Parts: sequence; structure tokens; C-alpha cells
Amino acid sequence: MFNDDQLMRYSRQLLLADFDLDGQEALSRARVLLVGCGGLANPAALYLAGAGVGGLLLVDDDRVEVSNLHRQVAFRADQVGEHKALALAAQLRSLNPDVPVTPVVVRVDAAWLDQQLSEVDLVLDCTDNFATRQAVNAACVRHRKPLVSGAAIRLEGQIAAFDLRQADSPCYACLFGDGTEGDLLCSEAGILGPVVGAVGTLQALLAMHLLTGTPVAPQLHVFDGRTLSWRQLALRKDPHCPVCGDPVAGEDG
Repeated sequence: MFNDDQLMRYSRQLLLADFDLDGQEALSRARVLLVGCGGLANPAALYLAGAGVGGLLLVDDDRVEVSNLHRQVAFRADQVGEHKALALAAQLRSLNPDVPVTPVVVRVDAAWLDQQLSEVDLVLDCTDNFATRQAVNAACVRHRKPLVSGAAIRLEGQIAAFDLRQADSPCYACLFGDGTEGDLLCSEAGILGPVVGAVGTLQALLAMHLLTGTPVAPQLHVFDGRTLSWRQLALRKDPHCPVCGDPVAGEDG
């Protein structure tokens, strides 16, 4: 049950017929893991905390740098040098003290993910390298946890949700393969803050849909910041996927 202050805090989203009290209750029971606490996680975490998610687990081993501040807008200038997970947690607690926030300063690997995923309901991949993305995806497949993956570089962004609770859901590797090469960093290619902010914000929206039972189609959403246009590409499970595919199909292929 929600107290009067909470009902007032969430009153505008409670007005929505597609969300209402049932959605708020489902959201309040959910714990979300955000892997990476940079440009994608900043808006995603703020909106999830603001909406009243049941708990947030933040993991990142990086520190806030001055060059982050133009796009990682949850951080403040006096937090430069702090661990991102700790700095973001402080801002989220200030925004909504009712939401438990657990920051962890570590670089994730398969063993850490296997320990943590049983305690969360959904994962947001807010990282910037393929090796971590692949590890997160593989763990979500093993534990059948829904995954919302986002990426942004230059003036381009993309986002996809993989509801791995469903047996026929594609995974990240169905789309991109299981390779770990080809990282392109913002420090090398550049990024405009609103582009990564738009993708991170929509990661929060997709997470809220998945946590409240709203159907989410398996699609890759591709954003062009130059023209403010979106493209949607339908995704299908790859029976030969090295991560989630049928081993028999793999042997036959």
C-alpha cells in the first residue's frame, strides 16, 4: 500500500489508464540492475527512481570526469573524481528517498552477474563496450531476465528490449553475434548529450513497460539525431545463436 505522500508523488502517472494503481504496485515490487552509470544510466536511473521502482542496483567501476558532464547530467561539478555508482546513487536518493539504491564499484563479469541476477527483475545494459554487453546478455539468457540494451555515439542511437522470460525471444547476440571487437568510444568519435539522453530515457520507458506487463515487440529502434527520425527493425530469435539458440539446431547447421 502507498501512503498519502506517495500517492501524491505518483499521482500524474496513476491517472494513466495504461498504468494506474496496478502498474504502480508492479513497479514498486521490481528491482532493476543498471550495468554502467554513465550517459545512458543517468536519465534511465533518474526516471526509474522518480517513478517509484522498488529498488535500483547500480554497478560501475569508473569515476566521474569533467568531460562526462555535458551528457551525464545527473552528476555535478563537485562530484568529479567520485565513483560514478556512488555519485549517481546520491542523486537518486535525493530525488526519491523511498527508493532503495545500492551502488557497487566493480567491473562486472560472468561470476558477479550470476550472483546478482537472481535478486533482480530486469537489467538495463548502459555500458559502452561489447565484452560487457555480451557478458550481460549471456547472464540474462541463463537467468531468463528481461534486458533493455541501449547505445549512442555521435548523433546516432539505438535501443532494444529482449524479454528473455519468453522462450521465443531473441537475445542481443541474435542481433549482433557474440563477438567482442569493434568498440567505438565517445572519447574517440564524439557524442551530443541529448542523443544519449534520449536513448537512456527510452530505456527507462521500456523497462517500465516490461515490469508492468505492457507488451513490448522485439524490435531494434534506431535513432538519427540529424533528422530526428526513427527506424524500427523487427527481430527474431536465431535458432543458431551461440548464446540462446537450440544446441540441436547448432549441430545441424
